[in-house]
Amino acid sequence: MKSFSSQIESKHTVEVNWADRWQVYQRLQELDIPCWCETNQPLQVEIGNPTAVVQFWNVMRRLTASRQDLIGNLEHCWRSRN
Repeated sequence: MKSFSSQIESKHTVEVNWADRWQVYQRLQELDIPCWCETNQPLQVEIGNPTAVVQFWNVMRRLTASRQDLIGNLEHCWRSRN
């Protein structure tokens, strides 16, 4: 079994729900994460390093987390700074 770090070092492709693909595509392009989409197909994202994993996770979380969860996380960050 491969370790997590060796799995992230190789390139992986993940699929994104078609309803979210345009918004995800635009943000990943801003982050310089390779992604592409063919007509009527889910967005394909190339995850090639640990930074891309974290960035992709954050982009997806922003779309899938509830508003209350996002507010709670933001409030937690504000409290942590003090």
